[in-house]
Parts: sequence; C-alpha cells; structure tokens
Amino acid sequence: MGEGSLAASAEQEDRTVEGADARTPPLRPGEYEPGDYAAVVVRSAREAGVSPVLVMTVLHNEAYKPHHPLLERLWQWWKPGASFGLANMHRATFERVRRTHGLPGRWQDLRDDPAFAIRTAALHLKDLDRSLPGRHVRRYTRDELLALGYNTGERNMRAFARGVPPGPMARSYLRRFRAYRERATEALADGGASRDTTTGR
Repeated sequence: MGEGSLAASAEQEDRTVEGADARTPPLRPGEYEPGDYAAVVVRSAREAGVSPVLVMTVLHNEAYKPHHPLLERLWQWWKPGASFGLANMHRATFERVRRTHGLPGRWQDLRDDPAFAIRTAALHLKDLDRSLPGRHVRRYTRDELLALGYNTGERNMRAFARGVPPGPMARSYLRRFRAYRERATEALADGGASRDTTTGR
C-alpha cells in the first residue's frame, strides 16, 4: 500500500459523522463490537423512525464476519457479489435505498464508513416497515418481521406476515435475532442515549 493509500485510510478512520460531536469509532481487525456504535444507531433510527433496538439487533445478527474495510475488499475480490458494511447490504438493496432517500455516496462506501452503513440500514428498515401490512400473524412481532425482511427480502417478509413458514436459513436468522435482542438493548442502555450528543435531549 502506497503513502497516498495510507493517508486516505487514516483520513477515513478520523472521519467525523455529519452533525456529531464525537468521532465514529474506527473499524479495526478483530475488534468490531456493534455496541461501540450505539450513538450512531440511536441517531440513524430516530431519523428513519424505526426502533433503535431493531437496528442494533440487526447489527449483532450481521456481525458474523470481519468488517474491516481491507478484509471486505479481499472478500469482494473472492466473492464479487458479496454484501458490504456493518449491516451487510447488497448492491441492489443499497441502490434502491439511495434512490428512495437521495443518499450521497456509493455502495462501496459502506465498507469504509460505519456511520453511513448504519444510516442506510436504518432507512432500509423504514422502507420495509412501510411495505409491511398493519395486521400479521401473531407468532412474530413487527420487528421480527422487519428483521426477516432485511435478511430475505420484502416479498418473503410479506409472505411470512401472512403465515407462510420461513425456510431453515430464515428460521436461523430469526433465532439469532431473538437471542441478540437483550444484548442489543443493553448496548443501547450502556452507550446510546448517554453518548449521543447531537439531539439536545
């Protein structure tokens, strides 16, 4: 890696979240913890009008692989259709969210900018919430259906809401979502509202 690339990497790690007083924690190999981004989750969820616990639990569910930008570049080289960012978003999904909400930036920016990745994920959950019927089968909460939609897509989410049983991968995702929910709630209580200095509350 040349000096220019190193400088760009250092500049990226020092990037300040727009509208935030505190810097977004940098991503480092082997040290990713979703709870470190609690303040960003709170802001992004508030903007999108979705539950911070939902967003944080999705981040915990998606933390199954390393999220350092260099490692994600290597992963994409090996698997070109891979998802990017803390919330593992595929390109087609990102482009829909970008067009709907007029987001700046590119899909590739998700791997380098944790705050942008979290904001995009929250807005995607907002879009899923808009498409989810008000009435659905009682075996799932609304947040659980939104998480399933995040994992399997809008069409499948609506089918699950009608009572169509999910497949094995979706069931596994739902089990992990339920298991992580308490941990996500604790992460927000420990670092969310208390570290979010942009709301004035």
